[in-house]
Amino acid sequence: MLQEILIELYERDLNKLKTEIEQFKVENDLWKTSGEITNSAGNLCQHLLGNLQHFIGATLGDSGYIRDRDSEFASKNSSREELLKEIDTTLAVVKKTLSKLDDDDFAKTYPIEVFGTPQTTGSFLTHLTTHFNYHLGQINYHRRLVS
Repeated sequence: MLQEILIELYERDLNKLKTEIEQFKVENDLWKTSGEITNSAGNLCQHLLGNLQHFIGATLGDSGYIRDRDSEFASKNSSREELLKEIDTTLAVVKKTLSKLDDDDFAKTYPIEVFGTPQTTGSFLTHLTTHFNYHLGQINYHRRLVS
């Protein structure tokens, strides 16, 4: 059951991310910052995708993805089209990986100790949905602020 819920949530939220990126009227606005807002919507998008590709695709799905977290916040060269393509790629990796997990897998300890204490895979994957939505809300607010 958790598998179905997580697939549904990640699919919904990655599609919402795609909508947010598409709704920027001016592509360069994806990379704007304002005042004390130091992360652009484009960088937050790259961060979310790198996060899921690493913690789900590579760690649980052996996708071979190698994360460069620093570039998620430093790179400003991706086009809107490239971001949208990477969202689709990430969605495919997440769905493929999660579809192979069962209740026993979700009950196991997640392979990486992320917050200084072991936790189950199900708990960590649930945490990732809240992390995703936190930044998705920032992207939505950012889009309305800079547009």
